[in-house]
Amino acid sequence: MTQKDNTTQTSDSLWRPLTQHQTMVYNRPTRIVDAQGCHLTDEAGKQYLDGLAGLWCVNVGYSRSELIEAAHEQLQKVPYLSPVLSTDAPIALANKIQSSLGLPGHVYLTASGSEANEVAFKIARQYHNQSGQPNRYKIIGRHRAYHGNTLGALAASGQAQRKMKYGPMPAGFLHIMPPYPYRALSEETLESHGARCAQALEDTIIHEGPETVAAVIMEPIISGGGVLVPPDNYLSAVRDICNRYGVLLIFDEVVSGFGRTGATFGHTHWQTQADIFTFAKGITSGYMPLAATFAKEEVFEAFYGDQPTDHLRSINTYGGHPVAAAVGLKNIEIIESEGLIEQAARKGDALMAGLSEALANHPSVGEIRGKGLLIGIELVTNRESKTPLSNAKMTEVIAGCKQHGVLIGQNGNTIPGHTNVLILCPPLIIEETQAGQIIEVLRNVIYAVLDA
Repeated sequence: MTQKDNTTQTSDSLWRPLTQHQTMVYNRPTRIVDAQGCHLTDEAGKQYLDGLAGLWCVNVGYSRSELIEAAHEQLQKVPYLSPVLSTDAPIALANKIQSSLGLPGHVYLTASGSEANEVAFKIARQYHNQSGQPNRYKIIGRHRAYHGNTLGALAASGQAQRKMKYGPMPAGFLHIMPPYPYRALSEETLESHGARCAQALEDTIIHEGPETVAAVIMEPIISGGGVLVPPDNYLSAVRDICNRYGVLLIFDEVVSGFGRTGATFGHTHWQTQADIFTFAKGITSGYMPLAATFAKEEVFEAFYGDQPTDHLRSINTYGGHPVAAAVGLKNIEIIESEGLIEQAARKGDALMAGLSEALANHPSVGEIRGKGLLIGIELVTNRESKTPLSNAKMTEVIAGCKQHGVLIGQNGNTIPGHTNVLILCPPLIIEETQAGQIIEVLRNVIYAVLDA
């Protein structure tokens, strides 16, 4: 590292994720000192409207006293318990998740979405092994999708930049292209595009050998990869293909669960069920680390047996943490009692309409898409070529929004040369005036940066 003369280093000892720390050596990063509702406040007193809900998770907003009290009460009763033992809060939370899904099954609790997906892979492979098909081990994911930071979850992810310099990845993970209507073939309809992408899955299963494929994992809506919403016929076609070849279907609902898309879960928009579901983020609105893996009862029952290796041999020290579970229960209660799912649908439609009107005439706004309060804005050099906007320009847009008090994101650290989607996912409690602030700031910054 090159030292600069007559300057004082301002870096601290915290290693931050997805951050080039060279820029921080002589520039002290902004520190947040308060969080209330939809806003964050830094040490200088500047307030920011959080258009990302933290990291896609603070669904009920910051500093909810009900969640703080739920944690406090549980800390006084059972502050920690080995996950092999039982106490009320994790059991009640598991029952709530099961009833919300409307499927018989069991819930395995962990502390992060990455862990939840790792458990899903273990369940899928062991299920087939104990069902008389020991050669089924392959997991099919999709390009652009993200399933976590641990090596197995990263291997299942389809984001090349996240994997660079960490290879080789664990074996047995394959990828297919996802539906991407904005970049579909010119002659395709939404329906034919959905059918073609589903056919790619069937072709892959056939060519790999169905007897070797354990599971398919997918987010109902690809989130961090650019908010890619599938055609209406896609998920049901995937379900049919999995049924046809005896492949388990895993829905990663880490982002789309618990109201984010204007439905309880993302998959309910398409009335299609999986065999295994994973949840995190919005399950506690980020107030405590918590995640869940749900397996349908017929999958769970394959783990009954007399052999010492018949049960699921997986454990997480903080899995089913009673304080996190208590917060999760109260968080879901708030989401339901305040009608935040319905609000997300209504407010999302209004935000999409406002953005569409404000940005309709800008030639670099290729598409605005999403469901509920999960919205992506794809920026291009022009609408005819659809060439992705450069990352440098994307960075300018995001920095400009921050300068004007609005925090937004992008599909960064994902696909080299295709990090051109702005992402909005504000807390579900966002008010009309706050949505208007997002629209106004985005419009002004996009015109200022891209017309300069």
